[in-house]
Amino acid sequence: MNIIVAGCGKVGTAIASNLVAEGHDLTVIDNNRKVLADVTDVYDVIGVYGNSVDSAILSEAGVDKADLFVSTTQSDELNMLSCFLAKKLGAKHTIARIRNIEYNQSSLEFVRQQLDLSSSINPEYLAAHEISNIIKFPAAAKIESFSRRAFEIVEITIRQGSVLHGLTLKEMRSKLKTKCLICSVQRNDTVTIPDGNFVLNSGDKIGITATPAHIQEFLTEIGYIQKRIKSVMILGGSKTAIYLAKMLEASGVSVKVIEQNLEVCHQLSEELPKSVIIHGDGAHQELLDEEGIASTDAFISLTGMDEENILISYYAVSRGVPKIITKVSKDELFVMAERLGLDSVITPKKIVADLIVRYARAIDNSKGSNVETLYKLMDDKCEAIEFKVKSGSKTIGVPLKNMKLKPMILIAGILRGNQPITPSGDDQIALGDRVIVFSTDQHLNDLDDILR
Repeated sequence: MNIIVAGCGKVGTAIASNLVAEGHDLTVIDNNRKVLADVTDVYDVIGVYGNSVDSAILSEAGVDKADLFVSTTQSDELNMLSCFLAKKLGAKHTIARIRNIEYNQSSLEFVRQQLDLSSSINPEYLAAHEISNIIKFPAAAKIESFSRRAFEIVEITIRQGSVLHGLTLKEMRSKLKTKCLICSVQRNDTVTIPDGNFVLNSGDKIGITATPAHIQEFLTEIGYIQKRIKSVMILGGSKTAIYLAKMLEASGVSVKVIEQNLEVCHQLSEELPKSVIIHGDGAHQELLDEEGIASTDAFISLTGMDEENILISYYAVSRGVPKIITKVSKDELFVMAERLGLDSVITPKKIVADLIVRYARAIDNSKGSNVETLYKLMDDKCEAIEFKVKSGSKTIGVPLKNMKLKPMILIAGILRGNQPITPSGDDQIALGDRVIVFSTDQHLNDLDDILR
């Protein structure tokens, strides 16, 4: 597809990187020559210098032939206006980055209708939502949902001394009587879609899929269920922190936010009446200790500095905090954070990039694709995709054990109506089913693509 991305900041660049990897023809627009050069030097994209609300610049970028136009500049209003102009000039689909917390859901819906936006994205809200999910399931490093939460994917790391260490998947299923599937395993930098003979080791990061109830049973059986999180300490009063604190307040969690900017603290006090707002520098260990970091159930570091987030999160580890979540934007520091043992690392730009890739594949539905949902897992080395089964699919009516699948493909779940099915070899796919597939770097656009 022909795609245009306006704004080459962290989010825009991450989106461009993912879309190029998908094989799309990409044009980027930015009014900073150095930033534009940095992107065009690294990625196979066309760069256009200028303002994305200038109709001449949009025309130069080929907006009349664009299947998708995405605006991710720092200004919400600029993004909305550029999407409006792009649509008027011929772009088929438009997505605007809208971050301001003053835009609630009703006002956003009004804006989308009036400007004919296909969608809007809010990286801070999406990051807060992902963190909130992890807080509800603290044993997990990451959680994603399919089919209106009928299935969930949970990433955990196998601990030293775990009952899973040394077991093959066949042995695990017979020993634990589990109804979960282990769909992916990351060992060091290698990701595998395992078969029944695969031997699990401590230190492996595993992806588990099943219904929420069965995942809960599985984690309880292997001793990974932690007590419900009742208190959270958040470092940094960012937009993400505000969205997250509101979500946690609504679920009855006690929230304390530490922010060193006094003016921001006053704003936080107005936005978060149920939370405790502390004015101070969270980089000072004495302050963290005074505010009870050792007794909090979860610590979440959301400052604008990756290095500070990592170091202070590591201090939280030393103080015995049960659950620690760290925001990291730089790819190289993301890897470092995981190697330091910080298992729940959130990267807002990656969340948004995954969403745009998912949307781009959904647009291809008109060309015969039927991707409903897509997540990138295991440090982006694995994909979990939900397909809606349409008439004519070669997978219909074939027992899974007789299906000739490509290597590194696993059918992990089937939703038939409201009935979730953890598939066995005798199960068959039917018309109208939603099917969850795991693969490593296959770029699947259609369910039939899983077949040899």
